[in-house]
Amino acid sequence: MEFLSDAQASAFGRFTGEPSRADLERFFYLDDADRELISERRGDHNRLGFAVQLGTVRFLGGLLVDPLDVPLLVVDYLAAQLGVSDPSVVKAYSQRATTAREHAREIRQVYGYRDLAESTTEVLRRFVYSRAWTHGEGPNALFEQATAWLRRERVVLPGVTTLVRIVQSTREAAQLDLCRAVVAAGAAKDEGLAGRLHGLLSVGDGDTVSGLELLRAGPTRLSGPALDRALVRAAQVQQLGAGGVDLSGVPAVRVRALARYGMEAKARTLRRLVEPRRTATLVATVAALEAAAVDDALDLFDALMASRVLAP
Repeated sequence: MEFLSDAQASAFGRFTGEPSRADLERFFYLDDADRELISERRGDHNRLGFAVQLGTVRFLGGLLVDPLDVPLLVVDYLAAQLGVSDPSVVKAYSQRATTAREHAREIRQVYGYRDLAESTTEVLRRFVYSRAWTHGEGPNALFEQATAWLRRERVVLPGVTTLVRIVQSTREAAQLDLCRAVVAAGAAKDEGLAGRLHGLLSVGDGDTVSGLELLRAGPTRLSGPALDRALVRAAQVQQLGAGGVDLSGVPAVRVRALARYGMEAKARTLRRLVEPRRTATLVATVAALEAAAVDDALDLFDALMASRVLAP
């Protein structure tokens, strides 16, 4: 299932415990129209079974192979609304599978539930893409958002593998488009920017770490020479030119996520990234590093003034 655990995959479209009181009142409450439709069934077991299937599709977003594979709390709650004194009569509902299937078809028709057709899939992909582009959510969060969207739109849940493929491929497409947008913005500012940034991942003569890792290391001592080094560092980062790249066309939260990864990952890890993600990560990282280097120099200057000049 790629990103889903075995437990998550097996729980998809099923009850994993008793619904909360709020969920019972939201999904399993029967209004007048529901009661009128249910009253057309013959026998308490058919009326209660129909109500169970109706509440199930509202709550889970899909119908169960075994319509009675629901918590007893659900059956009791629906029986109380229908005036069925003995909820156990619902067991007779499963004796005739044809009835349950007919009820399921009627529920889909009357309440407007539909299968995930090609046109609906494209709308779902756009929804997942917009969230992945804007928020950069992980695959599990996007999977939950997609499931909630299907319930809201009254689309019967597809197979778990189908939904996993939709979420995974759409998320990857959004990530690729975002990286391409960052790289294009860098090239528009300076065509030589990518080459300079790639050079930061190599280890210079006499150094033990890459140029990027040297630039990421901020001042650690409170002294005049440390301030000199902080100013040189800020100038070196500014000369790279990433700070002037216009990234207004990319969500700021996504740029920060790329920069955060680039600030923490080792150079060899960044070298292994495929394009355009590697260049996009470097652009975002060095752009953030420019502001951080200036801030570090200013903070160190402020601390020196307070401790070495004003305090004496």
